[in-house]
Order: sequence, then structure tokens, then C-alpha cells
Amino acid sequence: MLAERMKSFSESATSVVSNKVAELRAAGKEIISLNVGEPDFNTPAYINAAAVAAMEQGFTKYTPTAGILELRKAIAKKLQQDNNVSYDVAEISVAAGAKQSIFNAVMALVGPGDEVIVPVPCWVSYTEIVKLACGTPVLVETDVNQGYDLDVAAIERAITPRTKALILCTPNNPTGAVYKEASLRALAALAVKHGFYIIADEIYEKLIYDGEEHFSIASISPEVKALAVTINGFSKAYAMTGWRLGYAAASKEVIDAINKLQSQSVTSVNSITQKAAVAALEGPQEALAAMVEEFAQRRLYLVERLQRLQGLSCVVPKGAFYALLDISSVLGKSYQGEELKNDIDFCRLLLEAKLIALVPGSAFYAPGKVRIAYANSLENIKRAMDGMEAFLRELE
Repeated sequence: MLAERMKSFSESATSVVSNKVAELRAAGKEIISLNVGEPDFNTPAYINAAAVAAMEQGFTKYTPTAGILELRKAIAKKLQQDNNVSYDVAEISVAAGAKQSIFNAVMALVGPGDEVIVPVPCWVSYTEIVKLACGTPVLVETDVNQGYDLDVAAIERAITPRTKALILCTPNNPTGAVYKEASLRALAALAVKHGFYIIADEIYEKLIYDGEEHFSIASISPEVKALAVTINGFSKAYAMTGWRLGYAAASKEVIDAINKLQSQSVTSVNSITQKAAVAALEGPQEALAAMVEEFAQRRLYLVERLQRLQGLSCVVPKGAFYALLDISSVLGKSYQGEELKNDIDFCRLLLEAKLIALVPGSAFYAPGKVRIAYANSLENIKRAMDGMEAFLRELE
């Protein structure tokens, strides 16, 4: 019999869709994958070269639980230069991806009876990680009329004596929102007043458009920094998803707890990946700039095509590489005799009929919507939009 905790949380919905796509591809189907948050670019050559050099030099042994000193110094330098927040190397812990960093932070901070506020729509794993830590997720809607910015007044109403933390993601997955500095400052004031932590997932910070600017909440003041856990990594900015490397920066008390957890789980992070990550931070950044420019072009094309879809609507994303499309107006219609009752049906039938993979908005607590990732080639995005238009025309 499985542990009782296994009943409290769900499998990642994005992983479920990815597994289905892999199954169909194995059966010979050519799927247009707009479901996965993974840059379609190769990892830059200079980063690969650093990994090869590490192997050739025999850097293939265990490393310190918190990560090699060279990498933590590079991360500290990056946080100071890019985010205007100063962390000592002892306040940084490297993990096997930003997801593990979030998992470690939640497990270190949250326990039975604790509440964690999660602005929604949100990434699929936040609520499930909180549940695994025996905490209670408290969902608070963002303000769609303000481009899915934080609704600070609603957050304040959700605070109770049991509020232990809030998890935010900016730029946001799945909405593409870039939270405004004023909203983050107002949220920080609430955290200081009520004494709760803010776990700030900043993995998409480099992917921003239309002149928007990323703002790190930990940079506001020493009081806010003491309550902030800054999460970041290398998957999105450097096309290093499979390398699995992220990090958390926080007070030494929190990082010591995170390191204790990590010492009893993965022990330490892949040594070769850590050397590659040092190169990513310290090497040329032209590949990153070129990738962001390509994402910006794809975004403009996708939004223009989405705005042509009669009856559907989409808030223009300002960051990351996602658009959240409202399909509620077509729910209740049928495709070849089968009713589209919800966004899950929409995605399933679109995949079966047109071989286009999206993620249901319900996975992100956004029912009646679907997430479209433009982390794929412009050619594939064009084909996907042609297929979606045909699908919508065929609805009865």
C-alpha cells in the first residue's frame, strides 16, 4: 500500500501531455509541440565546451552539497549585477533544476497547518509541492484586466495567522505577465507586516519584451530580503533544460535548512553541469540575446494570429514564452459529434485531430483557457495556427 501522502497531490499535468506527445511520436505521428516550456535552441557551444573540458580534466566526482564555490561566486556576482541584491556564497544553494530549488525551499519552510498563498494562474507544481509538504495552498486570482498582474488587495484579504509563505513567478508561467514593481513593493510590505516568506521564481527573468523590466523583490530592503527566497536557474535563458541546474538564494538559516534536505536526497548536483553553468554566467551572452530576439518575433506572430480567431481572446504576454488563450466561447460546441465540455476536451481533440499539442488551462487553475508555448520554430507555430484555425472552423 502506498504512503498516505500520495493521495494528496497530483502528477504534473504538463508532464502528462509531454508523455502523450512522446507516445504519439513513437507511433509515427508528427506532432507540433506547443505544450512544453523548453527552448528549441541548442545549448551554446561555449557552455558545451566547458562541460567537455570538465570531463577531460577528471572533474567527475562528488561536489559540496551547496554547489562548488566557483559557481556560487558566479551566481552571487550575477545576482548583484543583474538583480541589485547582495548574497554571500553561504546564502546560495545549487540544486538539480529550479524545480528542486522550489521543492527544497517549500519543504524547509512549510509544515502541517501552514498556508501558502499562490497567485493564479500558476505553474502546475507550486500547489502540489505545498501539498506534499503538508501545507495548504491558498489560491488568489491575479488581475486579468491589468495583464494578470498581482491583485495585492486580494492577497491581503487571503492572509491569515497561518500564512507562512507566498509563491510568485515573474515573468509568469503560464500567462507571460511581468509583475509591476509597484505591485511587488506592495506585496513586500505585506510580507514584512505579517511575517511571511516570499518564494520568488525568477527563471524567466531574461525573457522580457516591449520594454518591460524584471524587478527582484529581494532587492527592496534588508527586511524584505530576509523573507525572500530567490529562485533561478539555467534552463530557459541558456537552453539548458536537460542539464538540470537551478539555485536558491536566501538567508543563511533558510539555506542551511535547504542544504540539510539536499544532503539527504541528491547529496550534490552533477559536477559537470556546474562547470557548464559557470561558463554560462561568465561567458559571452550573444546567444542569449539572439534567442530572446527570436522569441520576440515568434510572440508577435502568434499574438497576431490568435487575435484573428473569432470569439477567442488573449492577453498579450510581456515575458517568458507562453500565451494563455481564452477558449471559453467555443466550449459546448462539438467536433465530429463529440462535445467540448472543457479545456481538457479541447486540447485532447485538437491533438487527436490536428496533431497539435497544447496544455489545458485547468492545469494552471485557469479553466476555459489553454496555454500555448512559442518555444518552437516560427514555421511550426505557423503550421499549428493553420491547424487550429481549421479545427475551429470544423466545430459544430
